[in-house]
Parts: sequence; C-alpha cells; structure tokens
Amino acid sequence: MSAVIELLGQEPYWSFVRLALFLGGVAAFVGANAAYLVWVERKTAAYVQRRPGPMEVGPQGLIQPIADAVKLLSKQVLVPPEADGILFRLAPVLIMTPAMMCFVALPYGSALVPANLDLGLLALFAFASVNVMALMLGAWSSRNKFAIISAARVVSQNIAYEIPMLLTVVTTILMSGSMNLSTIVTQQGGWFWNWNIFQLHHNPLVWLSFLTFYICMLAETNRAPFDMAESESELVAGAFTEYAGMSFGVFFMAEYANIVIGCSLAVILFLGGWNCPIPLDILPSWLGWLSTGIGGALVGLGFFFAKLYALIFTVIWIRWTFPRTQFYGLLNLSWKILIPVALVTLWLTSFLVKVL
Repeated sequence: MSAVIELLGQEPYWSFVRLALFLGGVAAFVGANAAYLVWVERKTAAYVQRRPGPMEVGPQGLIQPIADAVKLLSKQVLVPPEADGILFRLAPVLIMTPAMMCFVALPYGSALVPANLDLGLLALFAFASVNVMALMLGAWSSRNKFAIISAARVVSQNIAYEIPMLLTVVTTILMSGSMNLSTIVTQQGGWFWNWNIFQLHHNPLVWLSFLTFYICMLAETNRAPFDMAESESELVAGAFTEYAGMSFGVFFMAEYANIVIGCSLAVILFLGGWNCPIPLDILPSWLGWLSTGIGGALVGLGFFFAKLYALIFTVIWIRWTFPRTQFYGLLNLSWKILIPVALVTLWLTSFLVKVL
C-alpha cells in the first residue's frame, strides 16, 4: 500500500489520477444537472401555467427524474430501416463528448480548476463548435424529412449567432488581456464593481455585450424562443424525430450540459466567477476562515453556483414566457442587430483600451 501511495504521489501519476477524478466528478455533475434541471423546468412550466407539475413520484415529484432515467434506459434503441446505422448511433456520442470536454476547461473555484489552460477560452469554443455538427449528423443520418429541415435550420442559426458571440468574447478578452479563464476571474476580485459587467471605463456598452452574449447563448443551445432544432409544432421533434430511448435522452443531457456551460461562461466573463461581491479580507477576525484555505474555496464555489443557477433559472423562465420566434426573424435579429452592436462594442473597447 505504501508503495502505491508513493507511486501516486509522483507528479505524472498524480496528474493522471487528478484528471480521472475530475472527469468522474464532471460526469456525475452533468448527469445530476440533466436530471434535476428537467424537474426544475417542469415545475417552472407548471407554475407559469397554474398547475402543480410532477407530484406523484416522491415528495413534490423529486424522484421523478430518476424514474424517467430508468424508463429511458429500459427502452430499446431503434434504428430506422433506411438510416445510416453507424452515423445514427455516433451522433449522440458526438454531441455529448465535446460537452464533457468543455467542463474540464471551466474553473469552478480558485482551487477547483480541472485543467488550467492558457488558451482555455479558445479550447472551450473549439470543443463547443462540434455541437452543431453532431445535430446535423444525427438529422441527416436518420433520413427523415422533418429532421433534415431541422438540420438546415440549426446550421443557419449557429452560423448566424456564433459571429456576435465570438465578437463579444473578443471584446471581453481585450478588457481582461488574457484567454486564461482563471486569470479572467482573478482580475475581477475585490469589490463587485471590479466585475467585467461594471467596467464601463473600458466598455461603456458592456451591458449590451452581456445581453448579446446571453441571447447568443440561448440561440447556440437551441433554447426557446430560438429552439429551431425541435420546433415541435412544425417538425415533430426536429433533429431528434427518429431517436428513442437513451439515445434520445443523451441529446437532452447534452442540451442541459450546454446550458450549464454557456451560463458558466457568462458568470466567468462578466459576473466575477467565484469572487464574492465584497472582499472577504474585511470580515471580522473570527470569520477569517471564510477567506483562506478550504473555507475560502467553499465560499467561492458557493458564489459561483449561486450566480450560475440564477442565470439557468432565467433561461428556463424565458422558455415558458416567450413564444417561439419565426425563423427569418431569428436570422434578422443576428445579422441586422446583434452583429452590428457587437462590432460597435468591439471597436469602442479597442479604442478605449488603447487610449487608457
């Protein structure tokens, strides 16, 4: 046993064990989020529509997500006779893998960074770009006319909304001077007015930047009012029409995983990440443990997740408040409004960063 502990304590082996532990934690986190964000969404929809929502399985329906997961796992995965079997089975794997890889690049706290990459922001967008390819592959391989129409919509939508999102992210990089996500969060430490969303001297339109990023995140994750990938009232189930059982469930796990990733990135880029609204070193001496060591790490983690789930709730709230937009209105919003706003913001920030 001592030999094993000594071996694992060496740097190469410890790095491998650390990465394996983080991957296991990420997998558990993604699964729990996918299960219980569905419960939150169903409860929110019920509240908006003045009904109780899930109530039967467990108190307030809390065990309903587990029952749904068991049901999906027990169903047979069917492949349509005319579908491309290999690509049809590959699409759910292709959509879930990059989502898992994105979580590895996200810093959740000062001491909870799975992989502290110098180009973490670039890596995250590189992984996330595979999402649209997986949706297109799943729809095309199923040989279903509704799915193929949906795939064409998804590709147009993602191309349109990736441009203003990336322009907004470049604006944030100019403000922070780094593509390392941990460095971006660290620079926002101290009082809450150090958060990027309050940096009006670098970007007087920073609130517009945040709003642009948020709208693009909704579109990139195919959430209402931009859920062109599903469009249940028009295209049956959109790109997922021919999928059943757990292969259908994996697509929705990836959707909720991408929502968590998008909201996490918004928290990191604009809302101070794990930083508290006030500096913890001003607390009384008997509360000093909250600013150092494990106590400080847990407090930072708590603030990160509080901001994260507040944003996720707004994503769910918007879905059950606004109707689905018309497709051409969706594209016009990006090309005629968001892209010009993002370009003006980028030019203005470039000028102010250079001058100041």
